[in-house]
Amino acid sequence: MRHAILIAALLLCSLSSFADNACQKTVYLTFDSGNMVSAERIADILKRQHILATFFVTNKPTFRGDHTLDDSWREFWLARVKEGHQFGSHTWRHAYFREDLADGTLLYVSASGERYHLTQADLCEELESVNRRFYTLTQHPMSHLWRAPGGHVTARTNRYAKACGFSKAVGWSKAGFLGDELPSERYSNPFLLQRALAHIQNGDILMMHLGIASRHDPFVNELEPLISGLKQKGFCFNTLANSK
Repeated sequence: MRHAILIAALLLCSLSSFADNACQKTVYLTFDSGNMVSAERIADILKRQHILATFFVTNKPTFRGDHTLDDSWREFWLARVKEGHQFGSHTWRHAYFREDLADGTLLYVSASGERYHLTQADLCEELESVNRRFYTLTQHPMSHLWRAPGGHVTARTNRYAKACGFSKAVGWSKAGFLGDELPSERYSNPFLLQRALAHIQNGDILMMHLGIASRHDPFVNELEPLISGLKQKGFCFNTLANSK
């Protein structure tokens, strides 16, 4: 009996050592909302691959004619919460922080050209509106993490965000820019896949979207090969909550 217990203990130790060796490199897969056309497929891939990711959520229009945080998306977000993923704000209106203005406000410009001058309170509302709505949908609080649209921030943007309880804006690594919003006519899926596998390093933050309307050959077609390829190279995946 003691001999069997010893063998079992050695086997457990060996498996633990193997797991540690297999996970010496970690990457952080993140998703911005986009138009959500690939959202369900991405969720299926993450579940099949046993991957936890970080989702940065905004209230953008989707391919269904609704918005990302409408009641119609409640079940999608609830399912991701139950799976253990992490969530952060991507601002409510998804405009772009362009400049710190002399009057103490932030120049915030939408994709269609509307210009807003945000005070600190306005910026807090941009971030917290997403968190409040997500909690209404899921009864699950978001993290203190947030991402600026396009990755564009200013010194004042981060200072104001910190004052209302948010972290420094989360960007992505150079190699982690997966290119899913680039035109597929110029940047093919095989090219983007091979570029990512060749250059992604330990600790990189990877970024793609839950759907991009303008790309004709969606990069989601390469998401599973990317995950499998990185696993074969010894990478593990985690949420940003567990980053060092």
